[in-house]
Amino acid sequence: MGTFCSVIKFENLQELKRLCHWGPIIALGVIAICSTMAMIDSVLWYWPLHTTGGSVNFIMLINWTVMILYNYFNAMFVGPGFVPLRWKPEISQDTMYLQYCKVCQAYKAPRSHHCRKCNRCVMKMDHHCPWINNCCGYQNHASFTLFLLLAPLGCIHAAFIFVMTMYTQLYNRLSFGWNTVKIDMSAARRDPLPVVPFGLAAFATTLFALGLALGTTIAVGMLFFIQMKIILRNKTSIESWIEEKAKDRIQYYQLDEVFVFPYDMGSRWRNFKQVFTWSGVPEGDGLEWPVREGCHPYSLTIEQLKQKADKRVRSVRYKVIEDYSGACCPLNKGIKTFFTSPCTEEPRIRLQKGEFILATRGLRYWLYGDKILDDSFIEGVSRIRGWFPRKCVEKCPCDAETDQAPEGEKKNR
Repeated sequence: MGTFCSVIKFENLQELKRLCHWGPIIALGVIAICSTMAMIDSVLWYWPLHTTGGSVNFIMLINWTVMILYNYFNAMFVGPGFVPLRWKPEISQDTMYLQYCKVCQAYKAPRSHHCRKCNRCVMKMDHHCPWINNCCGYQNHASFTLFLLLAPLGCIHAAFIFVMTMYTQLYNRLSFGWNTVKIDMSAARRDPLPVVPFGLAAFATTLFALGLALGTTIAVGMLFFIQMKIILRNKTSIESWIEEKAKDRIQYYQLDEVFVFPYDMGSRWRNFKQVFTWSGVPEGDGLEWPVREGCHPYSLTIEQLKQKADKRVRSVRYKVIEDYSGACCPLNKGIKTFFTSPCTEEPRIRLQKGEFILATRGLRYWLYGDKILDDSFIEGVSRIRGWFPRKCVEKCPCDAETDQAPEGEKKNR
């Protein structure tokens, strides 16, 4: 019993560590500032205790805050759900359609992907979100999307209160001076009213909170629009990218085939119900998924295997000619390299002169690829990959004679 309790406490402590990250700190800070200032300003603008409208306004503010935090913490702590370690399909022959994850020592279930941040294979992975310091996937996709909806709505309400408060305070300042302000809590009642201080510091804080609320409304609102667009097609962000690469592969090799996304149920409502349910628990088990009529149960994973094989064929071998420390924006590799650093959380890899890299895609001044390792010297490490400056490498002579190029490189020439 004591061992069981200690395990629970340890797991809870591990989950609480998710808060110790710049994403949750900033997100919760914005929520705290906007909510607190909105409640304070609503007291100044629309006194909640003497009018029905003021009471409703104040209750709505509290309601927005509670629902936003509830869905935010659900998305963070419930998590996306992980493929069980050493998982394999019930029918052993189906393993030929799946990729194998060496880290989890399991086959990647349909729609799952390995997250380098979480170090696990995530069920129906959409993306790793730094704002919740966790992945968005099968179990928390609905909570994450509801958070993206509620946050802009709450910020719009808060922004309206900020604007009305500043307007009424400035109007009253012109009438009564900058030291005190009288608030008319009811047009019908002319009782003696309280005097509430509202100085320059409060005005500046309200203005700052207004900026945060408007910025959050635009940024998070756009994310909500993107999420709803892919949910109504029963896709994830990664699957949308896989579909685009499938079209590029077919066009590149001029193949007589058409890739049909297998999980689109053909109806927006049916696709919507794959994520949102009345119980709050998503449909299915996260490992097996229904497919549309005429599609193979492993259509998507088969396409992924084709793309993986194609990536190996089209990859280019480079030799490192300059050391690279792995810095995100290296100053010593040129101004253009510094200012064109890839805007992504994907890692950078440290390079030493003489090493070899297998590049799979690239930008004008950066390349992405796998470091070619000798497993006999680096025990327990099977793959090191990431971005590195193009200036630090040169194409190997054997590959320079071919017409192959990393994905995206030909377009940048």
